[in-house]
Amino acid sequence: MRHSPLNTRDSELDRFRFRIAIAATVVVAAFALLIGRFVYLQIVQHDYYTTRAEDNRISLVPIAPNRGVIVDRNGTIMARNYSAFTLEITPSKVDDLDETIDGIAKVIEILPKDRRRFRKLLEESKSFESLPIRTRLTDEEVARFAANRYLFPGVEVKARLFRQYPLGPIASHALGYINRINKSDLETIEKNDQEANYKGTDHIGKTGLEQKYEFALHGETGYEEVEIDAGGRAVRSLARTAPVSGNNLTLTLDTRLQEITEKAFGDRRGALVAIEPSTGGILALVSTPTFDPNLFVDGIRSEDWDLLNNSPDRPMVNRALNGAYPPGSTFKPFMALAALELGKRTPGQTISDPGYFNFGGHQFRDDKKGGHGLVDMYKSIVASCDTYYYMLANDLGIDNIARFMGSIGLGKKTGVDIEGESEGVLPSPEWKKRRFKRPEQQKWFAGETISIGIGQGYNAYTPIQLAQAVATVANDGVMFRPHLVRYITDSRTGEKTMIEPEPLRKLPWKQQNIDFIKKAMIGVNREGTGARAFAGAGYESGGKTGTAQVFSLKGSDYKGGKLKQELRDHALFIAFAPADNPKIALAVLVENGGFGAQSAAPIARMVLDYYLLGKLPKGPAKDDETPEEEE
Repeated sequence: MRHSPLNTRDSELDRFRFRIAIAATVVVAAFALLIGRFVYLQIVQHDYYTTRAEDNRISLVPIAPNRGVIVDRNGTIMARNYSAFTLEITPSKVDDLDETIDGIAKVIEILPKDRRRFRKLLEESKSFESLPIRTRLTDEEVARFAANRYLFPGVEVKARLFRQYPLGPIASHALGYINRINKSDLETIEKNDQEANYKGTDHIGKTGLEQKYEFALHGETGYEEVEIDAGGRAVRSLARTAPVSGNNLTLTLDTRLQEITEKAFGDRRGALVAIEPSTGGILALVSTPTFDPNLFVDGIRSEDWDLLNNSPDRPMVNRALNGAYPPGSTFKPFMALAALELGKRTPGQTISDPGYFNFGGHQFRDDKKGGHGLVDMYKSIVASCDTYYYMLANDLGIDNIARFMGSIGLGKKTGVDIEGESEGVLPSPEWKKRRFKRPEQQKWFAGETISIGIGQGYNAYTPIQLAQAVATVANDGVMFRPHLVRYITDSRTGEKTMIEPEPLRKLPWKQQNIDFIKKAMIGVNREGTGARAFAGAGYESGGKTGTAQVFSLKGSDYKGGKLKQELRDHALFIAFAPADNPKIALAVLVENGGFGAQSAAPIARMVLDYYLLGKLPKGPAKDDETPEEEE
């Protein structure tokens, strides 16, 4: 049966209408989706995309705060800031770094050391951070680069704040220094929830007070809202939140005393810590040789770092806090005080000194051949009689010695406000068990106690511990925490937060025992081993000389002049003055200096002369060539 033409046209029309309906449905659905998406974007997500658009249009630029200033007790500036121009490269915006640097070098001087420092910073930093290729540009250099700025995309001149230590090497171990932030520093910043506050900050305190008081010195970062165009260039400033400068530190240090003390050492290695007994305030904290902290501010040159790091004199080591040394005979006044307090000796009780002490088949020799004859406690300190303290150590026993010395802070961190302090070694049977692994090494032998009594053996204390101990005696048993910061000044309000003297404890010593030990130490400087160094002083002082062996003599006589310098004995001296009302107590160490009376005591005399009398030295302290005999 054949279809009529009319039926065929109707069928084709239906199919066409069907296709039209489907197409219309698709078009309507597409428009519905577009309208829905439009509604979603323009109405539902309006706030979100408005914010995104504003973020693309507005950039928040951090403004680093002005770091706090550090001054000494008299207002002398020790650390400050100044503004200077730097030429900086953002590596992510530069196609060829070497070509760019070569081009810059044709406009302003770029030295090989600048290139090396830039490469080192590049290794430690992220590509989107701007890094200095030149610092401290002159006005002429700034103008010259500005005229050629269009040739160097990704390179710009910035005004930066630089840290400066106007006194140079003086008190560098106390102040420390700042340097560029590294990965370890970032972890510290994150740990203290300070990430936002360190946006735009490139440097951080690395050592000393700069490190310890970093978050007080840093301040609060400010921000500037800047409108930018499609090319990322700033168009105008919209708003600004000013940064808040860091707080200022006023120290207990006396920079003039510090300078005189450092000069007194000359070219000798050593340390000195001087403390105000009634507060614990540190008047001088010296470690020699020293270094110039200004070298580190821009990133230290490799040549300078090699000189400091590889020097046999180790100038980067803070000997005052990190060096642990046998105290030698400076230990004896504390041993005598322990004997009085524990009832093991009376001041008038005597021993006969033949020049040696036999114990366990070994002979412990006195420094004076033939001995000192009859020796009471006063003479034992004034003449520095070893035999007396060999016997006393045996009578006291190691446990009593360890407990008493621990009570005056020996072998423990003092808590001074600088990081990295060493504990030293306070020997005891318990310490020996912790120190050695093999059971045969862990046993404490009675003969080891004998050497402990004269400040040898395992004894090892830091100069600041010895200074704290003698300051405690000078202050009649009241012990203070040594500290360097006197008060912190709020940069906004000017309010001063005092670092109150912090008495750690009042030791239960009998006053007559303290008075006797002081009297004997006064005798040291009046008629004993310190007499030559303090002859003609315009004040009365107490002291004690000390000499610490660097290696065992194995029964031989000590002849310092025939030994290599690094094998010579260390020289020590502790002191307080004025004797009737001590205002200063100190501990001196001269590495490989020989006898304490010969090398250390003259330095102490120079320091006390200036602090008490205002007497200025003419040069480094000179060794006493003919010291009294001493251990």
